[in-house]
Amino acid sequence: MAPRLLNKICLITGTGGSMGRAAALKFAEEGAKIVGCDINTVTDAATIKAVRELGGEMISMSPCDLTKRENCEQFVNLAIKTYGRIDVLYNNAAMVYMSWLDDGKDDDWYKTIDQELSLVYLLTRVAWPYLKESGASIINVGSANGWIAIRGVPAIAHTATKGGVIAMTRQFAMEGREHGIRANSISPGLIQTLQTAPLLEDPQWRSDLTQKIMIGRIGQPEEIAAVASFLASDESSYITAADIRVDGGMTAW
Repeated sequence: MAPRLLNKICLITGTGGSMGRAAALKFAEEGAKIVGCDINTVTDAATIKAVRELGGEMISMSPCDLTKRENCEQFVNLAIKTYGRIDVLYNNAAMVYMSWLDDGKDDDWYKTIDQELSLVYLLTRVAWPYLKESGASIINVGSANGWIAIRGVPAIAHTATKGGVIAMTRQFAMEGREHGIRANSISPGLIQTLQTAPLLEDPQWRSDLTQKIMIGRIGQPEEIAAVASFLASDESSYITAADIRVDGGMTAW
């Protein structure tokens, strides 16, 4: 049986982070050619090394700030110049600034909107002509916080951005339908990543959140990557405008 992503050109953003690295490794194992990017050159280089040690193929652009349109253009141009097409766009990159409404940190709101919502719009808009040519699969990252408010999580901006990503994904699917584009989102629950690590160091916070998870444990980046690889493949050919909650049952009760 051939690998499910054999020779697909897959753009994955945020490949220097925990979920981006897991996705790059999984996609490479499935035969994809990876075009990555990250704002952190050091961690992104480590991902490239890991992919190549597996025998995979990966190039990347870093540092790359996707809130800047010119960087989105350079990233897309790197893929087109190297491979001539885009089969998958995985909008994984994001940065959240956690605060409560009472905190009055307006800057956290605007930075989160920019770095979790606007960058998905900008990169997809820039890549859109090429996505239409290939009938690509778009995969966006939502969140359980796009569906529910979670006690103990100061996520006033995060809930707004991820709810927006989930809704925008449906619009991408509708606008791209005549071109063979499929667009879906993945909404992770509590995942062990570099961003969640400081929060998880608090035993009480960790215990409170884990009790909300039906499966009773924190998720791993590889479990998100497995779903993303399915959505990137032809096996998901009849799935579009969907949000898949990979949350251990957190949002179900």
